[in-house]
Amino acid sequence: MSKNILGISAYYHDSAAAVLINGEISAAAHEERFTRKKHDKSFPVEAIKFCLNYSGLSIDELDAVVFYDKPWLKFERLLETYYIFAPAGLKSFLSAIPVWIREKVFLKKIIKDELHRIEHYKKLNLLFSEHHMSHGGSAFYPSPFKEAAIVTIDGVGEWATASICHGKDNKITMLKELRFPHSLGLLYSAFTYYLGFKVNSGEYKLMGLSPYGDPASERVDNYVKLIYKELIDVKEDGSLWLNQEYFDYATGLKMTGDEKWQKLFGFKRRTEENELEQHHCDLSLAIQRVTDDIVLKMVSTAKKLTGSKYLCMSGGVALNCVTNGKILRKGLFEDIWIQPAAGDAGGALGAACAVYHMYFDRERSVDSSGDKMAGSYLGPEFSHIDIKLTARKFGAIYKYYENFDDLCSLVADYINDGKVVGWFQGRMEWGPRALGNRSILGDARNKEMQKRMNLKIKFREGFRPFAPSVMDEDKEEYFNIDRPSPYMLLIADVKENRRNPLPEDYHKLSVKDKLYYIRSDIPAITHLDYSARLQTVHKETNLRYWKVINAFKEKTGYGVIVNTSF
Repeated sequence: MSKNILGISAYYHDSAAAVLINGEISAAAHEERFTRKKHDKSFPVEAIKFCLNYSGLSIDELDAVVFYDKPWLKFERLLETYYIFAPAGLKSFLSAIPVWIREKVFLKKIIKDELHRIEHYKKLNLLFSEHHMSHGGSAFYPSPFKEAAIVTIDGVGEWATASICHGKDNKITMLKELRFPHSLGLLYSAFTYYLGFKVNSGEYKLMGLSPYGDPASERVDNYVKLIYKELIDVKEDGSLWLNQEYFDYATGLKMTGDEKWQKLFGFKRRTEENELEQHHCDLSLAIQRVTDDIVLKMVSTAKKLTGSKYLCMSGGVALNCVTNGKILRKGLFEDIWIQPAAGDAGGALGAACAVYHMYFDRERSVDSSGDKMAGSYLGPEFSHIDIKLTARKFGAIYKYYENFDDLCSLVADYINDGKVVGWFQGRMEWGPRALGNRSILGDARNKEMQKRMNLKIKFREGFRPFAPSVMDEDKEEYFNIDRPSPYMLLIADVKENRRNPLPEDYHKLSVKDKLYYIRSDIPAITHLDYSARLQTVHKETNLRYWKVINAFKEKTGYGVIVNTSF
């Protein structure tokens, strides 16, 4: 008998919903894609409506609705934390507790009421999954591995901030966990905050800034030493202790004690209005190195505990593709698989998977040739009629192409001419990355493309890198990588024969001068350290997007283009 399960994540950041039908992912979507509020944390009303409508299900036809974490455990952590740190944090306590009592403690009723607003139902089997089990489920169950080590690392769930599990067949066994307030995710977010970016959304900016640090700089080495000496104590198994004298997140209203950090690192906390200077870049490189070191220790421990050939990863830190690339190159595992929606949104899917396989004890089928994510194209899609009606409504100029190859040829010509193209087709992506269905495309060879896209189209910081989409069969022609990277979660270096040598005084240049130095024959996607966060495009999962890149290759000889999100 088929089992229909709705998974929900909400109320922290990146609310989302996902539906499983008999263990297969039918639909999954982020609430922000409907409300257009970035990282929307509200109850995912629109995402749930879409998932149910697409799946042809009513709420009464659901065998379970599962929330991605356990609010009572979070409430317990909140109370114990304030008790331990008392009398510090009184102001934060007085502001947080009424909200928790009103909105979080009675979450079961709130969820039921919200679902009633979507649809009147007669029955509801409402379940709650632990936060890191939801992350672990999202990492293991859709993966192509029958058995694997599972490492999940984020800011904090209920108590856990990182966990090591073992997945085998349809079961996940928790082996080890790190607990709040000691957290690699919160450590990284503290540096995100101190360097002038927004917590829970700016961490990828910090990652993108790190290559601007001088790798041979004595200052970077000193920053790393200071972090280890004053802020953290890291053990060989990857567990860590954070010196709470330097942090304010446990009971306060911000991430760091700014004056202590200023004294430690020798400069004030940067705000968004301040220019980026070399010491900001060097500190970002230092925390990236520390993150790499800790995560490598954690996955090494996972290898020892499980003896597995394979690794699955999830949690917000798993979106750090610089670290992911280093795990791959370390060679501890034959292969790794990372949930494309590794953050809290992915918890909706993982909770649903965990309930299906563990609560209902359903068997798990594995296809070693690929994962269960359908290319991560799991969101809404629109028919030709929908698109035509929208174009007419807004008076848009359009031309409909009966022959798709003709359209691909036209788009390839536009890209070759230096134009920037909005590419909209098929089902919307699940996860934070645009993967060729809701993408802005450009010419990777164009030395002005990164500047133009950042400043005139994306309206964002000029230092931000862009990702390449490369035909899977051509990936080794451009990048040092020997396996697929369909979800933009791995870093690979641009081939040596495509690079331009750096001038001797390169690391003495300003951030802006470094940014616009032409580093390869595909400069728009080559980061400062010759790396790229690549997406391999496959005929099997996205034939239309593959055809666009192939048409560009036929005209230019290059099977790689720039891909960024709307």
